[in-house]
Amino acid sequence: MAHQSAKITKGGRLTLPAEFRRQLSLRDGDKVMIHLDCDQLRITSQMAAVRRLQAKIKELVPEGVSLVDELIAERKAEAARE
Repeated sequence: MAHQSAKITKGGRLTLPAEFRRQLSLRDGDKVMIHLDCDQLRITSQMAAVRRLQAKIKELVPEGVSLVDELIAERKAEAARE
């Protein structure tokens, strides 16, 4: 894991080192997820967090099952009951 020092400036602003931004594919205006874990701060690109969550969901959904199709079927069943 790479380490670099950074400085907190006025208003609590922290500038991420350019190399870290490149490695995370972060550009001006990108959103990030910030996680406080005991005494450590973790910064993850929002896209990386979404991909990680998608992978976890994929592990939980059986092969051949479409959550979209199941949701549509549930909505149709609800509409039919009304």
